[in-house]
Amino acid sequence: MKKPFLWGGVGLVVLLGLIWLLTRTTSSAESEVLVPVTKGQFEIVVTATGELEAKNSVNIQGPAAMRAIGIWNTKIEQLVPEGTVVKKGDQIGALDRSEIGNKIREAETELQKIEAQYTQTRLDTSLTLREARDNVENLRFAVQERDLELQQSKYEPPATIRQAEISKEKAQREYEQARENYRIKRNQAIAKMQEVQASLNQVQGSLNMLKSVMGEFTIHAPEGGMVIYVREWNGEKRKVGSAVGAWDPTVATLPDLTSMISRTYVNEVDIRKIQNQQKVRIGLDAFPDKKLTGKVISVANVGEQRPNADAKVFEVTIEINESDTTLRPAMTTSNQIVAGKYDGVLHIPLECLHSQGDSISYVFKKTSIGLVRQQVLVGLTNENEAIVQQGLTENDQVYLSQPQGADKANLVMLEDKQLVSKTED
Repeated sequence: MKKPFLWGGVGLVVLLGLIWLLTRTTSSAESEVLVPVTKGQFEIVVTATGELEAKNSVNIQGPAAMRAIGIWNTKIEQLVPEGTVVKKGDQIGALDRSEIGNKIREAETELQKIEAQYTQTRLDTSLTLREARDNVENLRFAVQERDLELQQSKYEPPATIRQAEISKEKAQREYEQARENYRIKRNQAIAKMQEVQASLNQVQGSLNMLKSVMGEFTIHAPEGGMVIYVREWNGEKRKVGSAVGAWDPTVATLPDLTSMISRTYVNEVDIRKIQNQQKVRIGLDAFPDKKLTGKVISVANVGEQRPNADAKVFEVTIEINESDTTLRPAMTTSNQIVAGKYDGVLHIPLECLHSQGDSISYVFKKTSIGLVRQQVLVGLTNENEAIVQQGLTENDQVYLSQPQGADKANLVMLEDKQLVSKTED
């Protein structure tokens, strides 16, 4: 009864031994993968995701006179779906008219008040001037009467004649004063009417402007094309319910799809590698098989903090060389910016590199006498590889990871110096 149990235990031990042996062999094999040091072209590529935009576009604007009428922002009430193809003059949307409607009603009420004031002022001045004219005319008659009295008193005593002369002079003076007062009242009436007329014109002009601007709250396409929503400062698209401000009244855009750009953002660590006119390889997420080319045409001088990004980024604009009818705004692009290209240089995978302290870099190199730790002078690196300036030659064999016996390998220090020159591209 004990033999089956014994044989079972022996079998289990043998099985575990085989598993350990196979695992050890596999692990050992993986840790001892050798790669050759290759010589050839080496590229420094900065990869960044971007979004297609039209290089040139026509903005579809809301009312340009919003500031003039005291409306600082309003909401989009209607807007055609993004991607709609429209003709010149087609209605594409409308803005909320509630605030401007209130202003029009207020202006109409104010206009009625000013018109009533204008009418009242005109009547008042008419009555005042009529009374003044009547008074002047009466005083003119009084002067004539005193003149007749003076003529009739020529045979009277000198005192009576003198009294008649004084009466005429007094009547003449009152007449002249009345004429002067009439001129003054007339000028006052003209000034009052001008003041009321100016207020009336101002309110009427404001009302006319409000009505004219209200017509612009219905948005029409200035040109034919495909309607594309614009983005807010925070990256959100401006759509129905979004606010349109007096300082930025753009509702949407009509892009020129024959010339496209990719707008991307590069991490602050890599931005020093990016320069104008660098070549770019571009892929489209929507069409994985389509490959495009381009060049960098703009690099921002100031970084910014994008939403959902931990580090500062810099905006980079890439112009696409090809014109393709399948390209559409807002398509996602994968941009490989070739920041540097070097010919005839030695390079190895980054996994081969190890370090001792902060100053010594080395690789595990296979030689005819066994394993050594070879110090290397590393140059530029990209995402996967590094240039070796000193320490290795072409076709040397280095380990991809730390091999067995690495702790016993001797460290071989540098003696020769090899220089790397950049290829003009």
